[in-house]
Amino acid sequence: MDISIVEQITDSLREELLVGLRRYNAQFIDFSRHGALGVFCRDEAGAMTGGLIADKRGLWLCINYLWVSESVRGTGLGTTLMNRAEQEASRLGCIHSLVDTFSFQALPFYEKLGYKCQMTLPDFPEAGLQRHYLIKTDFMSHSLL
Repeated sequence: MDISIVEQITDSLREELLVGLRRYNAQFIDFSRHGALGVFCRDEAGAMTGGLIADKRGLWLCINYLWVSESVRGTGLGTTLMNRAEQEASRLGCIHSLVDTFSFQALPFYEKLGYKCQMTLPDFPEAGLQRHYLIKTDFMSHSLL
């Protein structure tokens, strides 16, 4: 048996591992219901002012990134982006949503939208910071439309 440790993971190493993992997982998970979802906003000049990137995974919308430009924060754009993503995910069969946020980011924002904290990692990624994991179940009944 040859075990190696690397600090640079190549695309081919990643793909080789994922092929094996996906093959095993496919016995239990219907990957045909998985895919990407993006919601973006641009100003009149075409510059992005906010956006959301998520994955659909079966019944779950998994929000990976949400960003709103400082120039438009407080205008409701973040809520609009979240609601549009939830509406589209619902149309595609999702009923739950998952998001994570750092303690210096948007915990109160997500809680206002009906997300409930399920877990907090202390000292992540640095001492004194936390990473919060939140879910919303049956999210379409909670959206701020």
